[in-house]
Amino acid sequence: MPPHRRRSDRRFYRRSAVQEEINDLIRGMSGGFLFGIPLIYTMEVWWIGSSVNPAIMLITIAVTLVVVFALNLTEGFRKSRGSTFRQAIDDTVDAIAIGMLSATLMLVLLREVTWDTQLRETLGKIIFEGVPFALGVALSSQFLRPSAQRTAVDDDDSQNPSQALQRFFPENNLNETLADIGAALVGSLIVAFSIAPTEEVPKLVGAVHGPWLVGMVLVSVVISYMIVFQANFAGQNERQMQSGLFQSPLSETIVAYLVSLGTAALMLLFFQTISWHTPWDVAFRHVLILGLPASIGGAAGRLAL
Repeated sequence: MPPHRRRSDRRFYRRSAVQEEINDLIRGMSGGFLFGIPLIYTMEVWWIGSSVNPAIMLITIAVTLVVVFALNLTEGFRKSRGSTFRQAIDDTVDAIAIGMLSATLMLVLLREVTWDTQLRETLGKIIFEGVPFALGVALSSQFLRPSAQRTAVDDDDSQNPSQALQRFFPENNLNETLADIGAALVGSLIVAFSIAPTEEVPKLVGAVHGPWLVGMVLVSVVISYMIVFQANFAGQNERQMQSGLFQSPLSETIVAYLVSLGTAALMLLFFQTISWHTPWDVAFRHVLILGLPASIGGAAGRLAL
């Protein structure tokens, strides 16, 4: 084989390995957000993290390492399953790191961790909030995996390209668009319904403002996009080939986010957290803050479609 051909092949395999690693990390992070976002909006976990002593922190990390290691031995978050002891250890370290970083991002965004927060309190909050994120990372490959029925349909489509095109590009795209909107509505409703009546959202409204609200919108959209279009969960290839009215990846993500914001507003009104007499800027902050977990629920709903 000519030298330039060998160099080209090495560059190709190197790029493929890097791309696969990025996809694995995105899948793990997405699973972490799906699993961990409800506890981020739980005040009791903030309090526990603020007052826990260092010995309990170490025990929590040790128990989390054991549980995540056991999960990585059976499945893990990587597409190519790590079945050896060494691979499971490596994946465990990665899962814990992803979980803690994801929890830190959310705590900083929600202003529960700032430059004025004491180091011990910061570590306690990150560790206790990072546990469900780390578990979600380890379980990410088991979330919404393709069903046997869907796999069989995909196999039939691979044998009959014309039928595949008819499925992916139907004449009436309105049905697919409405189905996606409905799935986003149901998913966001389930999550927003459990958080809207709590005290966490009003408390966060007093702390999150200005550029942090802009960051919350961007994070909501990016996480929703990652979960549906980049994490390689069930049905991702089908969704990327759809041609509904708002079914390009970016437009579907934006529309689904708007649906999640509408759902958040309705739930806040339903539980009288806000009312028609609430100043619009205060109500708007309520909606954006609840819209973050609602958008993640909406992404999960679209995956389950």
